Amino acid sequence: VQLVESGGGSVQAGGSLRLSCTASGFAWGYYGIGWVRQAPGKEREGVSCISTSDGVTYYADSVKGRFTISRDNAKAPTLTLQMNSLKPEDTAVYYCVTGVCLVDMGFALYHTWGQGTQVTVSS
Repeated sequence: VQLVESGGGSVQAGGSLRLSCTASGFAWGYYGIGWVRQAPGKEREGVSCISTSDGVTYYADSVKGRFTISRDNAKAPTLTLQMNSLKPEDTAVYYCVTGVCLVDMGFALYHTWGQGTQVTVSS
């Protein structure tokens, strides 16, 4: 499995960004896939994920109502994360990750990581 992220950048608070992850060799329909972020001095956080076996999605409380995770089948299967109403506390490196996605337990048991993309939100 190879995960390649794109779409990070710098934006002012209240703005939007869209992250994409192209997952080569990933068995859609069997495992979970989603986004984990890591900010300096903070614990890594499973932001959002999709259980590709049943389409169930999970969002951390910190992003619920602002971020939307989805799969784009237009070309190669691509995972996207639409991030709206961004806040300075959303600043982090965002990684596309495979793992276990459970709506009531979150995103865990991470397996394969992408290289990460930086998101910076200024106030």
